[in-house]
Amino acid sequence: MKTQTRTIIIDDTTLRDGEQSAGVAFSLDEKLAIATQLAGLGVPELEIGIPAMGSVEREEIKAIAALGLPPKLLVWSRMRRDDLHACLGLNVDKVDLSISASDQHIQHKLRQSRQWVLNAITSCVQEARSLGMEVCVGMEDASRADVDFLIRMAETAQLAGASRIRFADTVGIMEPFGVFETIKKLRAATDLEIEMHAHDDLGLATANTLAAAVAGATHVNTTVNGLGERAGNAALEEVVVGLKQLYGFETGVNLHNLPDLSEQVARASGDAIGSRKSLIGKSVFSHEAGIHVDGLLKDPNNYQGVDPAIVGRSHQLILGKHSGTQGVIHAYRQIGIAVSRIQAQALLTQVRRFVSDTKRSPKTEELNLFHQNL
Repeated sequence: MKTQTRTIIIDDTTLRDGEQSAGVAFSLDEKLAIATQLAGLGVPELEIGIPAMGSVEREEIKAIAALGLPPKLLVWSRMRRDDLHACLGLNVDKVDLSISASDQHIQHKLRQSRQWVLNAITSCVQEARSLGMEVCVGMEDASRADVDFLIRMAETAQLAGASRIRFADTVGIMEPFGVFETIKKLRAATDLEIEMHAHDDLGLATANTLAAAVAGATHVNTTVNGLGERAGNAALEEVVVGLKQLYGFETGVNLHNLPDLSEQVARASGDAIGSRKSLIGKSVFSHEAGIHVDGLLKDPNNYQGVDPAIVGRSHQLILGKHSGTQGVIHAYRQIGIAVSRIQAQALLTQVRRFVSDTKRSPKTEELNLFHQNL
């Protein structure tokens, strides 16, 4: 599917929601490195922390700001006066003032009313604007909220001086068709910027983010490797590639150096990347099955849905139980040995036996040994 070309702004929250993953704590040096690498990819906005956490967090936010990187910088805050004042003097561009949107949260977390929420938006956003801050109003638990109330929140936010609203699927329970319909209604009701914030509890964060963009969202939250609370957030790499390849949307983000950033975030978070994780897992561009390898060698487009070069990767042809003779011939050609089809058949028998016994692909020295045994 392709729609009209337009630009979607990535607001990456690796340094805020990503660090909220249970057990994750970035050092200042790690934060500075991650911010620098994100900027190097061309990510236009970074959400970099929660000032109300304390003086150490604020000093680290200021240190990131002091780098003078091109991206706009945002911080996250509850819709409270004391939180708001903790955001002063940090040299950031915008504050996300977040408040509950669902009756579940309003009644059972805040123990307040819808009108109280609207009043809080008015007073807090107006004060933030009077202090010179740009404001995004975060609609926490928007996915379980009444859409008409979300529209009232948006109208209230705009009247108070906010420039953006954030639709947060806080507990990760939405699906793309519902996201599309809801964002479409919000888009028709307000001319504010609309940002989508998706969680991956049902494995749908990226799909929900793409649906929001198609429906009219202007901004989307992502994290590197899909890091984030519980099941994580929409992955930067998946969203950028999906927006471009599926819909023709531009983001200005170049992922050629993604492997370095991905590894940096994995190390800093202590969260290993699954071998089958889309786009960044070590095995996702690996091919073993004989029919696939044969087709790939003839023309990469035969079995290439995504060009690995987009994310700084390349195809890897692996010898294993399901390999065919073309894969064997190619593997030996890579180490400078020419083998015939008949020889490849004999070598394939040795390869399959080796893989069944060792549970791994043979290395160069083992391939040489198989050849010597012919």
